[in-house]
Amino acid sequence: MGKKIVIIGGVAAGPKSACRIKRLLPDAEVTIIDQDSLISYGGCGIPYYVSGDVSDEKELRNTSFHMTRDEAFFLNAKGVVARTNTRALAIDRKGKVVHVEEVHTGRKDTVPYDNLVLATGAKPNLLPIPGADLDGVYTISDLHKAIAIKERIAKGEVSNAVVIGGGAIGIEMAEAFTDLWGIKTTILEFMPQVMPRLVDWDFARMLETHLRESGVEVFTGEAASAIEGENGKVARVVTPKRTLAADIVVMAVGVRARSELAREAGLLVSAMGNIVVNDRLQTSDPAIYAAGDCIEVKNILTGKGGIAPMGSLANREGRIVGDNIAGIPTKYKGWIGSFTMKAFERCIAATGLSLDAALAEGFAAAAVTTAQSDRAHFFPTQAVIPLRLVFDLKSRKVLGCQGFGPMSDAVLARIDAAAAMISQGATIDDVSQLEMAYAPPFATALDALNATANVADNLAAGRLRSVSTRDFLAWMEDFGGHPEWVALDIRHPNETKAFVEKYGPEKWLSVPYIEIRNRHQELPRDKTMLIICDAGTRSSEVQIALDHFGLENNLVLGGGFNLIRRMGVAWWPN
Repeated sequence: MGKKIVIIGGVAAGPKSACRIKRLLPDAEVTIIDQDSLISYGGCGIPYYVSGDVSDEKELRNTSFHMTRDEAFFLNAKGVVARTNTRALAIDRKGKVVHVEEVHTGRKDTVPYDNLVLATGAKPNLLPIPGADLDGVYTISDLHKAIAIKERIAKGEVSNAVVIGGGAIGIEMAEAFTDLWGIKTTILEFMPQVMPRLVDWDFARMLETHLRESGVEVFTGEAASAIEGENGKVARVVTPKRTLAADIVVMAVGVRARSELAREAGLLVSAMGNIVVNDRLQTSDPAIYAAGDCIEVKNILTGKGGIAPMGSLANREGRIVGDNIAGIPTKYKGWIGSFTMKAFERCIAATGLSLDAALAEGFAAAAVTTAQSDRAHFFPTQAVIPLRLVFDLKSRKVLGCQGFGPMSDAVLARIDAAAAMISQGATIDDVSQLEMAYAPPFATALDALNATANVADNLAAGRLRSVSTRDFLAWMEDFGGHPEWVALDIRHPNETKAFVEKYGPEKWLSVPYIEIRNRHQELPRDKTMLIICDAGTRSSEVQIALDHFGLENNLVLGGGFNLIRRMGVAWWPN
């Protein structure tokens, strides 16, 4: 027989490593050890199982050809021994054995290895607040929890749900509760916005607006201080501002690596608790590899290490581990942080750094926002997709991209393209000239991503001056601030009429785009004009024309009203 390969962890990275090794080294003895009874399931699909989009939990464990990935499947189809309900207790690096214990019988055993793979994953954080241990408080940590949640709902025991945490998992669970089951659901997020650090404030606000329109209440900048119960079961969540009825509570406040085995074995673990690996995913012991949510992954853009809990990355890392164990030198480049997420009828996605994150990392960062059609404007199913490109003003290197739009592949296609470019160190010019597939049902002749890069080029070169969405909204909500500002609305008079009537012709100037060149003499020179159109494209063109006429007292609203109308502003005329 060949090498003895032992893998601790059987959800994503572990099974991927095992199967890759057996393909490359058919004579290897490969053993997966996992303390759970369920292995190799799609954990990212848990919210969709709870919602009913996935009807049976077995579908999360099945292959695409409808075979359940259990012990028999791994043994018969893959030649891999899967020891479930078996807990790894300790690693003896000198003797090259893993000490294990059978969960149900308590019988102890040792498993020898030539190479060991740690794929121990991550565990959810639990807030240290009173009531966190009440019946009805859940974390989304495994398939068993998902089954328990769905059973509780199906029995009619849940009318009110509170989700603590406004990240991807929290939002997906809120949708699951609301969409199929009609449960009154509230999201509590401690940070000032949902999806903190992943997207910028503008994009988070569009998402929050859609969540509220879909029946989910959202409170940001607000933390849960206690969970209260009655008769041992959860009954309410208390914050400094309110008390929320709750028959079920989901804590979705991040995860941390399961690295206890590695630390106790003397392997190098970061200050944040992630197993440190080299670019071949070897730990500080060359005979031991690690992959998945438990490792420290380098961010390509910042060079810093951190946790990257993504099923897609875990599978990629599992393959790399398999290659290296089989003698195929393969390096892991790291990640830039790409995600996409469904929220009712909308999609939000991002890759790389948000503007806030880029500035915090010390980049000379700036960003532009567009809101253009995802396909030819004359095609019946065209829709608007706001995009944001984040870049470094000095190097013109692209640092990030964000998108928001209807539930389709339109946003995903642009984010995936941007991710590929950013991971290769692309500049604004590279993205501007990126070749994108074109046909009217799928895209515009000048793709929305190319167009966004062109806007970034204009800003970086000093050919564009803009007002931030946040500053524009602050002005609109309080006309007393920036009294020197006026709106220059270049849309059709039918679109501007309600705004002129509400805010007055002195504050809201209506001059159609096609008439600007002939009527520029009417425009004020003692006010700063905020040029407004639907997408921002015509506004940029008008800015150049006004500058030519000596009217440089103007700023463009990037993304225009296509962006603003998705933010649920209270001042919008009825």
